Amino acid sequence: MAIVAQSSKYGQFSRTLLAWIVGLLFFFPIFWLVLTSFKTDADAVKPEFLFFFTPTLENYTNMTDNYDYWRFATNSVITSVFATIFALAVGIPCAYSMAFNPTRATKDVLMWMLSTKMLPAAAVLYPMTFLTKSLGLFDTHFMVILVLCLINLPIVIWMLFTYFKEIPKEIIEAGQMDGVNTWGEIKEILIPLAWGGIASTALLCFIFCWNEAYWTVRLTTTDAATLSKLIEGNRAPEGLFFGRLSAVSAAAVGPIIVLGWFCQKQLVQGLSFGAVK
Repeated sequence: MAIVAQSSKYGQFSRTLLAWIVGLLFFFPIFWLVLTSFKTDADAVKPEFLFFFTPTLENYTNMTDNYDYWRFATNSVITSVFATIFALAVGIPCAYSMAFNPTRATKDVLMWMLSTKMLPAAAVLYPMTFLTKSLGLFDTHFMVILVLCLINLPIVIWMLFTYFKEIPKEIIEAGQMDGVNTWGEIKEILIPLAWGGIASTALLCFIFCWNEAYWTVRLTTTDAATLSKLIEGNRAPEGLFFGRLSAVSAAAVGPIIVLGWFCQKQLVQGLSFGAVK
């Protein structure tokens, strides 16, 4: 018994130690990013100032005073929020139809939607740029929102479809027998039952939209430019400005980290929705 108890304690300690190591490995890039943001551009590339240096807020003040950080942040919020709303507005009815009224082509359609995520973005960069400029939509919020919505829609539909499949179909059929129409089924039955899954899907979609860099950099210049464009702008022919780049990057990922921290309970509940019946 003593040997079994000792082995159990050793296993628990090993798992705890492994969890801490993995956690620190994930946390270290964030720590290094924030640490570098308090260095000057000159100190950021000097080995002697790796850990010991004189902290400065110069990069942050320069970011707000000279780079108009708040305008880029506002654009990121606008595009991410509306792209998420539109993706859910399309994804919820689509996933509802596939989950409760499937056809022989449902699986094929789902696989086709997922396969669009494998398309190299660079392959359609030129036609997308040409099309947006021809239509006068280049560097507009509408175009950025539309692109972010479309590229995240397959993931949104797949996640919602998985959550909706866990809801007993008999509940929907009972609502139909009571005379509830399709919109009533979605609004009064489906959304309340799958609210945790919908919330986690919305959170992940928002994060993906916020972090999207390829399209937001190439389809914008100034008016609709997001924080990704601001980060991309901290480079010059002579190289990268690591201090300023770290400050802008920390300011860009900070809101998402805080949001994920406060919503982690809802996110875990949503991702585990339907895992245990």
